[in-house]
Amino acid sequence: MDPTVPTAELAALLGRGTHFEGKLHFEGRVRIDGSFKGEIRSDDTLVIGDGADIDADVIVNTIIIRGGKVRGQLRARSCIELYVPAEVSGSLHAPEIFMDKGVQFSGTCTMAPLEE
Repeated sequence: MDPTVPTAELAALLGRGTHFEGKLHFEGRVRIDGSFKGEIRSDDTLVIGDGADIDADVIVNTIIIRGGKVRGQLRARSCIELYVPAEVSGSLHAPEIFMDKGVQFSGTCTMAPLEE
């Protein structure tokens, strides 16, 4: 577990070895370390951890990708943060985007406010 994301703050955790397909709508901070395919919506923070395998259309306030493989359309009202060893492909759209040196990214990147 990543020490920079305390478990006390997590509203939910999809741990390693879990597989979920469908729509996820949540409040609070949610961390995914397992496999997810579908749609994610929230006004809060999504944390994607090492070992995650995500294929999703995401619209949340903040996306923090700390590892794993992520594919899809990622949109955040506040910011998107990508850290090594993340592998991301698809489209990023947020007012602020941070990408750590060494992150594998392929796709499009738009730094502008979301139009809802």
